Amino acid sequence: MSPAHHRPGPDADRRRDEAGTATAFVVLLAAILLALAGLVVDGGLAINARQQVADDVEQAARAGAQRVDLLTLRRAGVVRIEAGAAEQAAVGFLATRGYPGGDVAVSATDTEVTVRGRREVPTALLSLVLIDSFTVEASAQARAAVGITAEVP
Repeated sequence: MSPAHHRPGPDADRRRDEAGTATAFVVLLAAILLALAGLVVDGGLAINARQQVADDVEQAARAGAQRVDLLTLRRAGVVRIEAGAAEQAAVGFLATRGYPGGDVAVSATDTEVTVRGRREVPTALLSLVLIDSFTVEASAQARAAVGITAEVP
């Protein structure tokens, strides 16, 4: 007896056409999952960095608002900020926190100090999809206050 010759059926051609489809699907799925993981991880970094910048500029504004003109306060009882000293104090505070001069904007009047800060944050996973960093910004204002400013009922 001779062995029976096996002829490929119509399904054999279809199976050959789909060869490697699963591999491409797995590679695409892995890339999508990696990008989603990057969004989660780097999104958390962005939220944390934004909060840190907000905290830093708030503290810098407070440091500036503490530069009160003492002579005017003692003579007239008027609280007035020394604008030049306030700006220097705010910029100095942010410099100690690692902010370069180009990433800080401070303006002061005799009543308030406004501070804006910016920080470039490197990404952890999104750099794999060519997003190397992102920028977070925040601003804050502070006014000088002396004593109790609200009436007690």
